[in-house]
Formats: sequence, C-alpha cells, structure tokens
Amino acid sequence: MAPDNPPALRVANGETVEIATCDCFENQITDEHQDFGTLDWERINPATGPIYVEGAEPGDLLVVHIQDIRLAERGVMTTGPDLGVFGDELYSNVIRMIPILDGKAVFSDRVQLPLRPMIGVIGTAPAEGRVACGTPGDHGGNMDCTRITTGARLILPVNVPGALLALGDLHAAMGDGEVAVCGVEIAGTVQVKLHVLKERPWPVPMIVDDEAVMTIASAELLDDASTLATKRMVYWLAQEFSLDLAEAALLLSATGQLRVCQVVDPLKTARMEVPRSALECLGFTFPY
Repeated sequence: MAPDNPPALRVANGETVEIATCDCFENQITDEHQDFGTLDWERINPATGPIYVEGAEPGDLLVVHIQDIRLAERGVMTTGPDLGVFGDELYSNVIRMIPILDGKAVFSDRVQLPLRPMIGVIGTAPAEGRVACGTPGDHGGNMDCTRITTGARLILPVNVPGALLALGDLHAAMGDGEVAVCGVEIAGTVQVKLHVLKERPWPVPMIVDDEAVMTIASAELLDDASTLATKRMVYWLAQEFSLDLAEAALLLSATGQLRVCQVVDPLKTARMEVPRSALECLGFTFPY
C-alpha cells in the first residue's frame, strides 16, 4: 500500500462497491501435495485496489461498512517450519484443502467448522513510503482481526487524497491469534459502502459494530500492541464523553475486553473492545 499507486477505481462518497479477491496465496495452491518450492512468495497477501473515494482528504476518516462477504467453494490452510507459533517444532510443510459445503468449512472427516467470514488485509495508503500488504499498522493492512466481518464499520485514516483503499486475504474461519500463520484462506467477493467522515480526530483503526466499539493497534511486541490499543481507547473515551483519564480508565477496566488479533505477522496486533451498551449510556451514536 502506497500513496503513488494509481487508482483501479474511483467512486463517489457514499457509494457501494463490490471487490473480488484472490486468497492470500493469490490462488497458487491447488493441491495438498504441491511443492512449497513452486510458490512465488512475492505474490503473498495481495489486496485488490486501490479505490479512490471522491471527497476524502488527508485528516478525514474513511468508514468502510462491510455489507456482505461471499466465499469461494474451497479454501486452503498451510503451516510448516518457521511458520506460526509452532513452526520451530515442525519439520515439513503441510497443506490442507478445505471444502465449503452446506454453510460449513470441512476441516476433516471428523470436524466441520461454522463459517465466520472475515477480511484479513484492509487498509488505506500511508502518507509516504510503501507498506507491504502482509504488514499491519496505523493505516490498517494485515490486521487479521476476526471482528472485521459482515456488519462491521471499519474506520481507517485518510492520509492521501482519495484514501486509496485496498483489501484482500479473506478467511472462511479464523481463530484469534492466527497461530499457525493462516486461517481458512479463501478467495471471494466483498461488498462495502464507503463514507468519508470529517472532523473526527479518532485513534484509527477502529471498528464499530452492533455490539462494541474497538480500537486496534500493531507493534513489534504483543505487549506493546495491547498497551497501545488500551491507551487509545482511554484517550478516545475521555475525548468523546468529557471524562477525565482516571474515570475513562476505570470504565474501561470495568467493561473492556482486551483481545489478540494476530501474533504471526511482522507486527503483532491487538484490540480493545468496549460494549456499545455502556457507551450508549454516555450518549454514543454513530452516523453510519
């Protein structure tokens, strides 16, 4: 993701867009017996885009309302040496093809998993430089957050004119942490509605859904990502609802849920969730 990528599409503020994606391997894996050496690792974690949103200017926020995620008929999982949390104890690569049948991901003859479609990579262009799609950060990117799913409003920064949104790396299901270095990786199509939000100095990336408001942070160490996500929420609570920092911290300590998004990317990602029911007592509303 970069400020000089030419837009693949230009859309009006408030427009709905359908975005087709490859899986995180750019659909290179077609067989469980495939040689890992045949993969082009320069093609990992592709993101479709970028999309230029008219009226989005630096300092604004981009609200990405995820309206639908439609999945392909088959996903893939893989792990092996130096991959994921357990990669130091694995000595060969393993590929598993995961059929999607009757609303379930068929993990094995014994286990069928409920589908939990989500977007792994989604972000806007940074103000300068280039960020690999496999890396998360304040621009979004490879956050691998299970709450970035149908119905959620993901709020991202606008660092360059048009925002330059791109997304990919869909999962049919994934656990918090993505500990083996993958979820059920899958191609698909995402429908989003895009809104520009002005004059909201919020600590993005953030998520608003029907249940909670979330702050997201990424850092080299999970401890640092957790601390940053927590502090961002405290400052947001204080700013939005005229609380002093101690009161905001106490409210968060009473109601917040600190969660791991992923621990396998170049930066680790954490999120802090606060129930909307608590925030609505303070008068919270969201325009989109």
